[in-house]
Amino acid sequence: MPSLKDILAVIMGGGRGTRLHPLTALRAKPAIPLAGKYRLIDIPISNCINSSIFRISVLTQFNSASLNRHVSQTYQLDRFHAGFIEILAAEQTAVTSDWYQGTADALRKQLIQIQSANPTDVLILAGDHLYRMDYSRMVEYHWSSGADITVGVIPINGEEVDRFGVLKRGADGRIISFKEKPRDAASQAAMVSYPDRTNCYLGSMGIYVFKAGVLADILTNKPDFVDFGKDVIPWAVDNLTVFSYEFDGYWRDIGTIRSFYETNLELTRQDAPFNFYDPRGPIYTHARFLPGSIIEDSSVHDVLLGDGCLLKSSSVIHSVVGVRSQIRRGSVISDSVLMGADCYRADNHDRPIGIGEKCYIQGAIIDKNVSIGAGSVIKPFPRGTNEDHGSWVIQDGIVVVPKGTVLPEGTIIEPKTIARQLTF
Repeated sequence: MPSLKDILAVIMGGGRGTRLHPLTALRAKPAIPLAGKYRLIDIPISNCINSSIFRISVLTQFNSASLNRHVSQTYQLDRFHAGFIEILAAEQTAVTSDWYQGTADALRKQLIQIQSANPTDVLILAGDHLYRMDYSRMVEYHWSSGADITVGVIPINGEEVDRFGVLKRGADGRIISFKEKPRDAASQAAMVSYPDRTNCYLGSMGIYVFKAGVLADILTNKPDFVDFGKDVIPWAVDNLTVFSYEFDGYWRDIGTIRSFYETNLELTRQDAPFNFYDPRGPIYTHARFLPGSIIEDSSVHDVLLGDGCLLKSSSVIHSVVGVRSQIRRGSVISDSVLMGADCYRADNHDRPIGIGEKCYIQGAIIDKNVSIGAGSVIKPFPRGTNEDHGSWVIQDGIVVVPKGTVLPEGTIIEPKTIARQLTF
């Protein structure tokens, strides 16, 4: 049998991430902060480490500086360890000068580096999902089934079916048909796997295990295949041995502002469906060595609180409060995601970072290093509302204040009201 030491994990660093704009305006999608102190990229890397897979390559391209910095500063194996965690950035070579055109094309352009690791199999992962998974079980299933390719799948409902690659399989687990994001009723009906369940479809998780030789042959001989879901997997189902591995745990695709917002707020509940405290599968991240948070004459209820925060005479309800957040006297925060800050004050000391006094913020995402002036009000808009006002954006009804923004004192952002500055 092969060994997990011979597996190479390749994590896709993400494209432009337009559906997560403006959170991706200055960073790659996997570098987006999550749950107050982590970043999305921490999830697949931690899963690999906990699965005893220590050879990991992260493919990056767009806005990759913060992602590269986070990975290089956080994940350093000792020099006596045979594994590695490396960045493979898009680059010009004598063969090509193009950017990655899709997931498969990204691996094609890095095929020499992948083959230099001499893996028996390649585990391909996405960088924008939240879940805890033991990849070694999927890899062992891949080996025992004799598959050329194994696809990680999860049950999904009819409302989600047009966002996923959907498959059907035989009794032995072999995939017999695959459709990428079926939209018409007839195609969707043909792909039902569990007629008696609410989650009646099987959707691809964007997790694949390839025999290394099979992957190299496809990437070399099918130069027009640019994406795994659209091109490689449908062709492979008809021409190769492709099996499915069903995952029955918690899994969230954090690909939109709405899903990012709702997933973060899920984590604030006492019965949160994803447990960061599980000692059997810890989630690793950058060690900041921050002091404990100070809560001064404040009330908090269902709050995920990061390190090094300062809450003064304020109220926080059902919210995520990221590292180094500062919430000043008389402010009320509810149903919101505060990403925190990279430092405690800006170079211009006249602009304090954080939430000013007597602010009311509900249903918002406040990115890092934002300064919100005293007396400001932010309220959610109806779902489906999308507007760009420069210093703040509405995505599916959620107000998003981009990284480093300064909102003046008395700014009002609410339905039927154009943001304005009040006069005191």
